[in-house]
Amino acid sequence: MKLAVCVKRVPDTATDIKIAPDKKSIDTSSVNYILNPYDEYSLESALRLREATGPGEVVVVSIGPPDTTKEIRTALAMGADRAILLRAPHTGLDSYSTAAALAGVLKELAFDVVFFGARAVDTDNFQVGPMVSEMLRFPLVTEVVEVVAGDGGKILATREQDGGQAKIAVSPPCGVTFHKGVHDPRLATLPGIMKAKKKPLEEREAALPPPRVEVLSMELPPKRPPGRIVGQGPDAVPELLRLLREEAKVL
Repeated sequence: MKLAVCVKRVPDTATDIKIAPDKKSIDTSSVNYILNPYDEYSLESALRLREATGPGEVVVVSIGPPDTTKEIRTALAMGADRAILLRAPHTGLDSYSTAAALAGVLKELAFDVVFFGARAVDTDNFQVGPMVSEMLRFPLVTEVVEVVAGDGGKILATREQDGGQAKIAVSPPCGVTFHKGVHDPRLATLPGIMKAKKKPLEEREAALPPPRVEVLSMELPPKRPPGRIVGQGPDAVPELLRLLREEAKVL
């Protein structure tokens, strides 16, 4: 099988985020980047599917500035065979532009299955995978936690839904968007890191259409006021009730 995995670099969730002077983006001067965690789950599933089905290829595709190669090399060290970086000024593109650029490359790859993270932890848009599937007219299963080989060349995707799970058989070419999978992403080993340095990483300019969505402003959430200790034991209950009624207005 030929498997494509779309990955995105995102700010580390432990990074102290600051708003840039333009008030429309984050200040990236001191940001540490990582692979989007949901993309790591999708990559792990793609690697397992390749291992289960025999000869095949896992191709990582990403869009972003030239230094995105660092995060892509991490994906190669985990076990992907090769990678394509679509160079763009930054990763904060609108979902439509991102999807259009990815769709152009994925059409060229003639994949069997394309894997996406269900969402990126920096934007939470849940849009790129569904947009790409619409542009390329292939079936898509969303919120997937596991993919295995099925009968007759199909894949069997396990999907999270209210009250349980659903197992869905789908014929390639197709796509899946990954939630937190049942298998934790593997860690890159030292041999894997060394091999990743020699694996093919093609760079090309991203074919970006004009953006259809514009960020007008961005601001951090207000700081929470510090907590208060109103007393101890049963004697504190009257004051606590008063605060809940008069200040918090929840009673």
